[in-house]
Amino acid sequence: MSGPRPVVLSGPSGAGKSTLMKRLMKDHEGVFGFSVSHTTRNPRPGEEDGKDYHFTTREAMEEGISNGDFIENAQFSGNMYGTSTAAVEDVLARNLICILDVDIQGVNRIKQTDLNPIYISIQPPSMEILEERLRDRQTETEESLQKRLDAARIDMELSKEPGVFDVVIINDDLERAYKELKDILNEEIQKVQEAK
Repeated sequence: MSGPRPVVLSGPSGAGKSTLMKRLMKDHEGVFGFSVSHTTRNPRPGEEDGKDYHFTTREAMEEGISNGDFIENAQFSGNMYGTSTAAVEDVLARNLICILDVDIQGVNRIKQTDLNPIYISIQPPSMEILEERLRDRQTETEESLQKRLDAARIDMELSKEPGVFDVVIINDDLERAYKELKDILNEEIQKVQEAK
């Protein structure tokens, strides 16, 4: 493959995926493209439609899934999430490294495609620290927080299975985690920079 390989970033909510991804995109402007996922959940404060997510209806999303418009999709806390083929193709057409932010269900679905990405899991140092991070956000009800923590336990266990991820980064120190992520992606970053 001549272009850069896409990157699948996965890990539980609160592990630091978004923080690391935003920093990577800021430090390497014009190198990465974010595959904007679709969701049926309501926007959080500050989120923009088309930038953070494509906010959509359950009916529209189900129709797209039936039509084969999605590389992966999953349900979480009663909401649907998914990555459309068009969102990924849009990024790849611009010769950028496409970043897909997906859960463990999404990782397993993408493994059934011919996308051939680099699979990276971002994990918290412990469940206790993860819970603290999620509580500090103050965006969750107690019920939704417990659902996220239950999902995180499963995610953390599955991330340890051999062959699921190319690399697992424990985000116990943001600077170290960021350096590790950059080092892993350095070869792909150079491909994009040389092509300009």
